[in-house]
Amino acid sequence: MDAEKRENKEINKLSLLIVAMIVLVLIIAGGGYYIFHQKKQMEDLVQGFELDKEALEDEFNELSLQYEEYKFSVSNDSLVALLTTEQEKVQRLLEELRTVKATNSRRINELNKELATLRRIMRGYVIQIDSLNRENEQLKVEKQQAVRQYQQAASTAAQLTKEKEKLTERVTMASRLDATAISVTPVNGRGKTVKKIKQMEQFVVNFTLAKNITAPVGKKMIYVRIMKPDDDILLKSRGDMFPFEGKEIHYSMKRMVEYDGEELLVTMYWNIEEFLSPGTYRVDIFADGNLIGRKNFALDK
Repeated sequence: MDAEKRENKEINKLSLLIVAMIVLVLIIAGGGYYIFHQKKQMEDLVQGFELDKEALEDEFNELSLQYEEYKFSVSNDSLVALLTTEQEKVQRLLEELRTVKATNSRRINELNKELATLRRIMRGYVIQIDSLNRENEQLKVEKQQAVRQYQQAASTAAQLTKEKEKLTERVTMASRLDATAISVTPVNGRGKTVKKIKQMEQFVVNFTLAKNITAPVGKKMIYVRIMKPDDDILLKSRGDMFPFEGKEIHYSMKRMVEYDGEELLVTMYWNIEEFLSPGTYRVDIFADGNLIGRKNFALDK
């Protein structure tokens, strides 16, 4: 009976040991599973932190590129300097972010807040840039309008100048004296017309200053040049010169007349004291700095 009791006790002890071992195995298995599950969760959490950090880096990079683009879109030096300063701040924070561990959530959150602040600053600059661009566009439009107005005014002024010059030229032409009915008559000592050169002692030059109510009236100095066939000028003195077209030229004879705007007959005399050859001669008549008449005449032997 005692042996049976002892056997039962041994069996009970063994059963309890088996149960204890099973419970221990279950506890160990549960602990291992729990540890594995926690590790998996931690790995997923760290991976999430890494992804969040990479996304934040991308946002910093994007903001830096935006600053770079806006720097090239404005011509205001002061605003460019401010954009450069803010871009440098973005770059410093980006470099810091790259060195921060993904699990350092406190600092990453701080950098995220810094990014939000920088974005607000960027929006302020964008408003300024848009305003400046609108002003620049308006200035361009105003400048183009001003250029067109200036060009129109310049064209009008040039046209008016041309018209004025033409009018002045017409007035000048209209006011210039005109010598008409020019004749040159060779005569002898008795005033009779002769044809042979050897008999000629004087040239009588006759012409009429035509009526011109637009010409200035008063005393007029009339100059006459007699040109020989060889283009030499008949002269009494090498010092007999008058101004014409910016230079001094010789004259054969001159005479002062009183002109009142009406027709005026003028007669001038040239005493022949030089050798004359046959050929075509020419008389040019000048007044007020203008050539007012010309006449060719021929001399025979």
